[in-house]
Amino acid sequence: MPSTLLSRRDLDFLLHDWLRVSQLVERPRYAEHSRETFDDALDLAERVATEQFAPHNRAADLAEPTFDGQRVRLIPQVRAALDSFAETGLLTAGLDSSVGGLQLPHAVAAACFAWFQAANVATSAYPFLTLGNANLLLAHGSAEQVDTYVRPMLDGRFFGTMCLSEPHAGSSLADITTRAEPQSDGSYRLFGTKMWISGGDHELAENIVHLVLARIPGAPPGVKGISLFIVPKVLVGADGSLGERNDVVLAGLNHKMGFRGTTNTLLSFGDGGHTPGGRPGAVGQLVGPPHQGLAQMFHMMNEARIGVGAGATALGYTGYLKSLAYARERPQGRPVGAKDPATPQVPIIDHPDVRRMLLAQKSYVEGALALVLYCARLLDEQRTAPAEADRERAHLLLDVLTPITKSWPSQWCLTANDLAIQVLGGAGYTRDHDVEQHYRDNRLNPIHEGTHGIQALDLLGRKMTMQGGAGLTLLTTTIEDTIERARKAGGEAADLADRLAETVDRVTSVTARLWADGDLVLALANASAYLEAVGHVVIAWMWLEQVLALPPEGTGDAFHAGKRQAARYFFAVELPRTGPQFDLLDSRDRTTLDMRPDWF
Repeated sequence: MPSTLLSRRDLDFLLHDWLRVSQLVERPRYAEHSRETFDDALDLAERVATEQFAPHNRAADLAEPTFDGQRVRLIPQVRAALDSFAETGLLTAGLDSSVGGLQLPHAVAAACFAWFQAANVATSAYPFLTLGNANLLLAHGSAEQVDTYVRPMLDGRFFGTMCLSEPHAGSSLADITTRAEPQSDGSYRLFGTKMWISGGDHELAENIVHLVLARIPGAPPGVKGISLFIVPKVLVGADGSLGERNDVVLAGLNHKMGFRGTTNTLLSFGDGGHTPGGRPGAVGQLVGPPHQGLAQMFHMMNEARIGVGAGATALGYTGYLKSLAYARERPQGRPVGAKDPATPQVPIIDHPDVRRMLLAQKSYVEGALALVLYCARLLDEQRTAPAEADRERAHLLLDVLTPITKSWPSQWCLTANDLAIQVLGGAGYTRDHDVEQHYRDNRLNPIHEGTHGIQALDLLGRKMTMQGGAGLTLLTTTIEDTIERARKAGGEAADLADRLAETVDRVTSVTARLWADGDLVLALANASAYLEAVGHVVIAWMWLEQVLALPPEGTGDAFHAGKRQAARYFFAVELPRTGPQFDLLDSRDRTTLDMRPDWF
């Protein structure tokens, strides 16, 4: 039976037929790999995700973590699954061999991890955060910090978190007040409270390595005065042994509508709950130079934003496959015009409206998966392209696509989950089927790592204007390159190319219109509509790329025919949505901006 987590056929198509990841083995970093080692990694990921992660997805949702004032307790299957994951070595799939990594291409590593996100997004959150933490320290930490904290994380002995938000500040990191007081031995003592910290406390590993944003006394105000610190739950000796409990205390668990198997915490630093060295204060180490914490943390945040988009895609994808399987098996009703009640009922997939909902899901989740893997492929180019100009180009394009890759799947793969529930009818709203949980889990992703509004401000306010508009130019010219290839291919691809070209032109003209007079407030007033519209253009581009990777029209099999039909659907039904949005943006509408708070 084919998996209802992800489609291996689709992954193979995207990785090999389209992105040509096997060509990367010609580069020194990946020279020891081959198509066979890539496939072996994907096979292993699918097996472990299916056997160890998927079976307790519902159980972890129903039996949320509990805190008795001393210990956090989770169902035992979570620890067992994470131990199995650590044994695979897939946590280090894309990392350097010098730190024990497999040095797989990022595109392959992302595809591998998508299996775990589809199987159990809550349990997969622990290694997801740990890897982001480790990658940040590999980029910005000292050799000693890497040896002390990163290597145990990559072995699965320590887990990691990111501690940014505070109860009074939320997403406004300029307003954080956690302070870090320097000590005579070069360490710091931290005092403050952090909110919404996923994986913030548990007993799934020997230690938890918190990366904490805080202010050193006398630091400049706002984000320019933020520094980054390593604050472990348990202090680590010079020889790697575990020592005293640090002054980091769990103040309480948050209870979310989804991701229920991931502990989400309110953490108190330095309240005297523990007294390392005989006095209160959470002992921390500064990462890199002072006052560079937010720039350093963006290394983890940008990685996490793409990872959130990947998780949203995986949840949408598994919901689609499960609703597809249900639609094939569930008999109900008869075709329109069949009046004889004695005739047998038909599977609901025979009803046009059910096919509409399935086709919409397919267009969203397969388009989103293409975007996620394309961004992972850009990471490979950024790291290994022979020419510096190509590496810089990949970096800039990835920078532009990051807010879209985070937000578009978080919105539209959630819509796919909504449609999956509808396909199942009344059964879809019950806990007897997975699709209702997938919806609840995915509903968190529009908020994780920055809301849609924050990503919209980033895209329109920064990414499209940076370097004199170089980001916008690179995005549009890259899409136009695909359009030209499609026009040369002729046939239906050329027709789709012409339709996409019209919307790309609007991206350019509307962006210029929004910034025509430099009115920042007015330009950004409808930034969310801009994000959604440009996101749809980007997904249409992803679909055109996939069409070009298909065998010639009239050849291939049902998989290829389904791809073509999903592309047709997206261009016929979804891409036209951008017209009214671009019209709104082009008019520089002030309706929202002029609404006064007291009028609500």
